[in-house]
Amino acid sequence: MRAAGHSLGYSFGPALGLALCLTLAPGKTGAADFSDPDWPCIQRKVENLSASLMWPEPVTRMPLSPAATDLVAKLSLRRVTLKEAEAEVGAFVDKQGPVDGQMLGNIFYGVFEAIAGNRQRLISGIARYSRSQIALSSRIDGSRVEMAKLSGETQPDFDRIDRLEEQIDWDERIYRDRSQALTYVCETPVLLEKRAYAIAQILLKHMPK
Repeated sequence: MRAAGHSLGYSFGPALGLALCLTLAPGKTGAADFSDPDWPCIQRKVENLSASLMWPEPVTRMPLSPAATDLVAKLSLRRVTLKEAEAEVGAFVDKQGPVDGQMLGNIFYGVFEAIAGNRQRLISGIARYSRSQIALSSRIDGSRVEMAKLSGETQPDFDRIDRLEEQIDWDERIYRDRSQALTYVCETPVLLEKRAYAIAQILLKHMPK
């Protein structure tokens, strides 16, 4: 049995450990947004994207043709690489004949809305994920306090101490795994924003001269 107060190589609580881990992670840019306690990422939280910043031309919204709707669905998928997306757009333009700025703009807005919707759901999920980590951190710290108290008693309840130690081990393992996954998940909103911009650039290449 380990001594009371054992930790994973640090003396601060898991919540602070996660914050420091994300802040000091190599290759990260930007600054953590500590104004939102539910936002654990080093990347600054940007709730909403602006389509007009990515698509400089005026667009009158109109229904899309089945072929254009199918193109929007393909371009919205992250598994479709940008190279593949460029090929899909090129094939669409070749098959449809001359396309105007309104058609291209409506295709972009369709892609943008799909990506922005996925991104917003992801941001909400990150917040829920963060709250569950905070709750788990509090449980770990509470278990440590209880174990330290029991260990200091004249006649310690070793069975209870052993159960607490096992629970701490399990909770810390879950916390660690979640923290590692969170580092990747935090990058995804930025990747989605970059994809929306890249799709706009691909479509703009086909704007009529």
